[in-house]
Amino acid sequence: MTEQAGGEETFISHLVELRDRLVKASIGIAIVCAGLFAWPGPSHIYDILAAPMIAALPAGSKMIATGVIAPFLVPMKVTLLLAFILALPWVFYQAWAFVAPGLYAHEKRLVLPLVISSSLLFIAGVAFCYFFVFGRVFHFIGEFAPESISVTPDIENYLDFVMSMCLAFGASFEVPVVVVILARMGVVSIEKLKSIRSYVIVGAFVISAIVTPPDVVSQLALAIPMCLLYELGLLLAPIFVRATRAPEETA
Repeated sequence: MTEQAGGEETFISHLVELRDRLVKASIGIAIVCAGLFAWPGPSHIYDILAAPMIAALPAGSKMIATGVIAPFLVPMKVTLLLAFILALPWVFYQAWAFVAPGLYAHEKRLVLPLVISSSLLFIAGVAFCYFFVFGRVFHFIGEFAPESISVTPDIENYLDFVMSMCLAFGASFEVPVVVVILARMGVVSIEKLKSIRSYVIVGAFVISAIVTPPDVVSQLALAIPMCLLYELGLLLAPIFVRATRAPEETA
């Protein structure tokens, strides 16, 4: 009976700790969001996000809003999304702080670098999508638009497209982290990961064909970095495995 009560108390304490970490993560996102609202402001942030699309449109063209509250709601969503991306290091830190008490010392040496690298890689994927991919994709698509069509994208559809693309590129840039975790947890050996390289390449092109528009530019822009990041993961995995090996595994 005492053991059951102790188990329930431990479970409740974990739930309380999880709640506290979620609250702290939410507060961090709210602070960043408030800062973005103060400067540069939702409207300016959306103008920055729309810049690659506007640059690909004919001179003087603008995007349209078909919803009544879309001109207000869409910039708010963009600001919240940007706040979440900028606050990712803090969010991941809260996740690390939640699981850290249950980890051994050698496991903690793995988690913190992965938290930092996951944040940086996700942000790098989003930045790569915005600065490199969007301009080329929109220009490529615009060249195929017939002259009888007036290209005036809707801001809500544009936001949905941008969000899906940014999330796809941000997630794809996490490939090295996935490789390191699989190798360190012993799920797949490093030798096995190297032997399935050809399948990974095919899978990268299949994934890029599914999550990106049906044009060669965006598909190659996603598939090639995924393949290169997989190779980076293969190079880093042995280092992380040796650095986080338990004392009894070293002996």
